[in-house]
Amino acid sequence: MDATVVVRIDHQEVDSRVLSPGTHTFNVYVDSVETARQVLIEYEVAGKSEAAEVRLEPVRKVQIFILPHSHHDLGYTDLQSNVEEKQMANISKGIELARNTANYPPGSRFVWNLEVLWGADQFMQTKTEPEREELISAVKKGWIGLNAMYANELTGLCRPEELLQLFRYSTELGKQCGVFVDSAMISDVPGYTWGTVSAMAHAGIRYFSAAPNFFDRIGTFMVEWQDKPFWWVSPSGNERVLFWVPWTGYAMSHIMKQLDPQWVNKYQARLDEINFPYQISHIRWSGHGDNAAPDPDICEFVKKWNEEYEWPRFSISTTSEAFAAFEKQYGHHLPEFKGDLTPYWEDGAGSSALETRMSRGAAERLAQAATLFTMLAPQAYKSADFNAAWRNVLLYSEHTWGAWNSVSDSENPFVTQQWQVKRQFAVDAENESKRLLDGVLNAYASETDGSGVDVHNTCSWPRTEVVVISKERSLGRDHVKDEHGTSVPSQRLSTGELAFLAENVPALGTASFHLSAAALHAPAKCATVLDGVLDNGVVRVKVDSQTGNIVELMSNSSSRNLVDTRSDEAVNQYLFLEGKDTAKVNTSGPVRIAIEEPGPLVATIRIESSAPGCVALVRRVRLKAYADWIEISNTVNKERAPLNPHPGQGGPAGDFAQHESKESVQFAFPFAVKNGQIHIDTPLAVMRPEYDQLPGSCKNWLPVGRWIDVANATYGITCATLDAPLVEIGSLSATMLGSQTHPEIWRKHIEPTQKFYSWVINNHWGTNYRAYQDGIIEFRYALRPHGGYNPAAASRFATGFSQPLVSSAMGHRSRMALKLQIDQKDVLLEECKRSADGSAWIVRLFGASGENRTASLKWTDNTPFKVWRSDLREQPLERLGTQVDVPAWELVTLRIEA
Repeated sequence: MDATVVVRIDHQEVDSRVLSPGTHTFNVYVDSVETARQVLIEYEVAGKSEAAEVRLEPVRKVQIFILPHSHHDLGYTDLQSNVEEKQMANISKGIELARNTANYPPGSRFVWNLEVLWGADQFMQTKTEPEREELISAVKKGWIGLNAMYANELTGLCRPEELLQLFRYSTELGKQCGVFVDSAMISDVPGYTWGTVSAMAHAGIRYFSAAPNFFDRIGTFMVEWQDKPFWWVSPSGNERVLFWVPWTGYAMSHIMKQLDPQWVNKYQARLDEINFPYQISHIRWSGHGDNAAPDPDICEFVKKWNEEYEWPRFSISTTSEAFAAFEKQYGHHLPEFKGDLTPYWEDGAGSSALETRMSRGAAERLAQAATLFTMLAPQAYKSADFNAAWRNVLLYSEHTWGAWNSVSDSENPFVTQQWQVKRQFAVDAENESKRLLDGVLNAYASETDGSGVDVHNTCSWPRTEVVVISKERSLGRDHVKDEHGTSVPSQRLSTGELAFLAENVPALGTASFHLSAAALHAPAKCATVLDGVLDNGVVRVKVDSQTGNIVELMSNSSSRNLVDTRSDEAVNQYLFLEGKDTAKVNTSGPVRIAIEEPGPLVATIRIESSAPGCVALVRRVRLKAYADWIEISNTVNKERAPLNPHPGQGGPAGDFAQHESKESVQFAFPFAVKNGQIHIDTPLAVMRPEYDQLPGSCKNWLPVGRWIDVANATYGITCATLDAPLVEIGSLSATMLGSQTHPEIWRKHIEPTQKFYSWVINNHWGTNYRAYQDGIIEFRYALRPHGGYNPAAASRFATGFSQPLVSSAMGHRSRMALKLQIDQKDVLLEECKRSADGSAWIVRLFGASGENRTASLKWTDNTPFKVWRSDLREQPLERLGTQVDVPAWELVTLRIEA
């Protein structure tokens, strides 16, 4: 029969109710306590009573924002086409849930955060007009939160303009939806290159919710930054974003499965454990698995909880709403940190070195093509074509490389189909960038007989370089004269191509040359090659006759050899490591050395050898007349690594995927620069290993943009790298095979050194990245001895190497063409393009010297022009004069109308 139960705390009745026979669970509510204390709880029912002591803990008066989203893996769990459909369906589902809960109490209404925007882009391109309007309306109502990154990007792979393009679409979609996008999310990826802050600032982003993988190949990142919000300051010191990593990253819903009182207790205990000092917190809720659908249960939980309990309070929200509330209360108390959060997962790009090379080249070519359009034929520029090409670049650098079983079952159609889609991003980016470059040159050219050649310089400083004309275009024409009728040095190469010296090609300008059938003209100072020594009177380099390695490199103004051979290593030495025991590293075999180009303009030595892990290895060392640098080309004909003998067996956690058939290829660069400091170029920043790395950064390997420099106050050397984006500093430290879940095993410090290794190939992962690669891959470098450290000079050198002088048939510049001159050599043009509205020029300048500079702008034909400070939205923000301040390490975007 029914009975009355009475509950007392410290002998005071707090609850009384009638219960039917059986087992019952119910809550007893008590007043909150400020400090922990013991109480006696007793109940009486049907004449019987029991009592027990219970410890009451203070309840945190904390507001917890819940950020619902779906982790966007473009592949991995499913084919990319299926994933695209899932993420578009998630948008529609999110809108539906928001509509169904619109009358719920505030905080419990559903909100859907778009983690990244490639799904929304696809939605806007493929859905019907009513569906697109529904999305726009949902954003305006606050049902859908836009976050600014296009994809979960490996930012360490990005070129400068690529890093900006990562946020460009958010400005476009935000404008369509009538909102200002001021937040960004990234998930799974641990670590982000420093220039990300600068790029975010250019997009108007103030809040950055970073939620890495919770446990695998993340070093100490989560140990250092989990629930420790701070202001991340840009390299210039003038910009910052609020950076916050929530507990468990984006994996909370994977671990806890559902929000319930048990989870609340655990979360509060966690806040107590770390002495969390704030009364506002946030969590990510990404559903059940990657690419998961929206979870409707969170609305019911929050509604019920907030009705029943006073604290903690829960609120389902956008990233922007949560971070803005936190900033309002605590922003002025937060610490600031300035430095690189060196990423971890960029190493996977070495598992597809050829495609990585293609994507890097495409990014440089796109920036160069955009500038050429402004210089030569702005009326032919189509921003939509460039946006499509940049999308392919971005989606190649997106963190999802392949399937979950890419290593354990590499030939499974599920794996190979995903790889073909991923690879196609790089292929399409390369093809589209070449098409756009050819398009502007074709729009410009007018001469058809082939004797006239125009050479275009897309950089903001004058340049003198060797230009190469195809065999077909130059057939029967060996002699070259400049536009003043002066003969210039030329040479017919072994390939049949014609090389000639283009001197003093003006900044953002063109120089004209004429080809004729007269004899070749030799330079006054020739590039020579004899007994393995290349010399042009400026630089001297010696190749060892036994190994093919570079054992001497010096400027002829000094007798100092810049190559350190003391540890039985030399520059450009090939290294092959199977497994992780660096004591077992192998190098190339006996060499066959030949003179490929004898000079006098271009001298090249060809070094062919066997090499472990390769069908063949061909290295070339090239020196050009007048140049103060040497060029290196290493062509690896890679052998395929052994596949899993039992396909699929063990999965990603099995022995094969984790440990077997692992290999890597490096080229050594040991330099003799006494007390030299290494500086590494990264997109929109320059960083020193160890000194400029924030806690939690990866130190086993580091991404490099265009160059790495080793220098002291009086001398040094710059290495430009075109194709290989990874370096190891001081030792072969990239030996982390398969899953690596323990923070303590990662490299903690980088000691002072003047040696680094270009880490070009690996298959170290047990999932996602490729199990093998084979075929021909070329890795190109340039080495330039110099005086004391000069970052602007290093950037000019490496940018020129990455964006060479471009030749075309003679033509006529459009009257609309850009006629800009930038009078400050330390302020470098990153890109110039026509504005999306077609009424202005967008010019990006970078303070590359590390010191504040003022750039003087001039229109070469004295046409009046107006200058505004702008950003990724390309709107006029602040009227400027022709004297533009460019702070150290800052990117300044200008909108110029003329």
